[in-house]
Amino acid sequence: MSEQLAPTKTPKPATAPFRIPGQDELPVFAPDWQLLEKSHVVGFNSRHVSSRPFSLLRSQLVKRMKAKDYGIVGVTSPAPGAGKSFLTANLAATLSRLPNHIIHVFDLDVRRASLAANFGLVGDVGLEQFLAGETDDLTKVGQHVDGTNLALYPCYPSQLETMPLLASERFAAFIASLRALPDDHIVLFDMPPVFANDDAMVVASQIDAYLMVIEQGRTSQKQVSDSMRLLDPVPCIGSVLNRYDGGVGDPYGYAYGTYSKYSDYYSKAD
Repeated sequence: MSEQLAPTKTPKPATAPFRIPGQDELPVFAPDWQLLEKSHVVGFNSRHVSSRPFSLLRSQLVKRMKAKDYGIVGVTSPAPGAGKSFLTANLAATLSRLPNHIIHVFDLDVRRASLAANFGLVGDVGLEQFLAGETDDLTKVGQHVDGTNLALYPCYPSQLETMPLLASERFAAFIASLRALPDDHIVLFDMPPVFANDDAMVVASQIDAYLMVIEQGRTSQKQVSDSMRLLDPVPCIGSVLNRYDGGVGDPYGYAYGTYSKYSDYYSKAD
């Protein structure tokens, strides 16, 4: 039996830096708070006991970003299933409570996009189509969370070959456009896991730093050190121990789903 290959697209080249839309230009998305609770996205609610760890993480992250003049930070993990997308969603939500900041979150884990599912987003155009050059208009991709300063740019699950998208001149022009944003803008990337493929290394080469999510009882010290070696010389701005039983508050805020094997990461079925 011959191996079935994912479809490959050559991205349409960018002739000029892209325009990152203002939040008032994006469609307004009103979250379903019951769905967010079901997805364990608690970062919007400062009074929720499980949001406390994310508030602490936010303070540390912003402090380090300002000290190093970082504008673009990715969130990754050594292996699939560690909860990096769950953490990205909650970090984005708690960052959105910062005054005088604009938060942009982009889902670059194209193979198993989860930002849309975590927030309950639906749409006709995803970031993967922008990366492939099917549109240059990010207002067709992004959505502004009602009552916040948070803009979400989801992907929708796709079997596209991702390397041509992320290693292209178009993607480099997209990064340059993000770097041109004012200092009060913070950009988060939900990156692929390091060992799933080489996408994380390609994305990391374009960002300022990354946050490493480590799953207690699953992620080994060797996996962490090997991941950091593969992402070198991009700095690790910090690490998060997910599903830690002895942390601040109850473990609810650090629990997400079940462990996924690499075969699950590449499967069509979720």
